Order: sequence, then structure tokens, then C-alpha cells
Amino acid sequence: MTPADVRHISVAINRPPHEVYAFASQPENLPHWARGLATSIEHVGGEWIARSPMGTVKVRFVELNAFGVLHHDVTLESGVSIHNPMRVVPREGGRSEIMFTLFRRPGISDAEFEADARAVQRDLHALRDVLDSRTVTR
Repeated sequence: MTPADVRHISVAINRPPHEVYAFASQPENLPHWARGLATSIEHVGGEWIARSPMGTVKVRFVELNAFGVLHHDVTLESGVSIHNPMRVVPREGGRSEIMFTLFRRPGISDAEFEADARAVQRDLHALRDVLDSRTVTR
């Protein structure tokens, strides 16, 4: 993997990190902002199952934590698992930055990698927009 095979995508959000984390860490909220991952999601037999543009996928989330870590693994119907590092960090003025690290999946073209990056960017912007329009509670 070369540096060109990794993309760090981030968006500033005008909310404190604990509010961003409280919302983004709840799997039930994914369809509200992460449409590239989940158009719907349900907890079945101890696993989170999402309907997504990639088909039906299993999503496994990192344990809730005090560090803003939102890593999650997505297992495709083919059995391929994709690790998605994600984190919320504080910015000045009580704001947040949400960061997603996108790794190029084996065998995808430059155009597909760019499309994946655009989808992540859209989802992070959607998260910002959702949080701008609602009261977040934990």
C-alpha cells in the first residue's frame, strides 16, 4: 500500500465532541447520515445488519470509549471485511473535527477509489448537517 492508497477525510462540525460522538456512535443513527453505509440497520442475533448500496452487510463497532474513536468493520456479503478508522477530536471554540481514514480496497480502480472518497465526504457532510439541525442527547 502506498500513500496514494490512503485518504484522510475530515469535516468540521459546530458541536462539542461529546455530542458528535454521542450521536455518531449509535448504530441506529447511521441511516440518518451514513447513507453510503446503511440505508437501514437492525440488531439481529447479536450483530448489526445493514442494508447498503453494497448489499446486505454486517457492521461491527468498536466499544464505546472516552477517546472519540468510532472505528467500525464492514463485512460484505462476499465475506470480505473492510476496516474503517474514524474519530472525533476537539477543535477550538467547542467545535469538533470528524476524521475518516479510507484505505483503497484491493483491485479497485482509481475512479472507484475516488467515488468511495466522495461517498465518505458526503456522509461526513450529512452528519454535520444532521447535527446542525437537531438537539443531541445521550
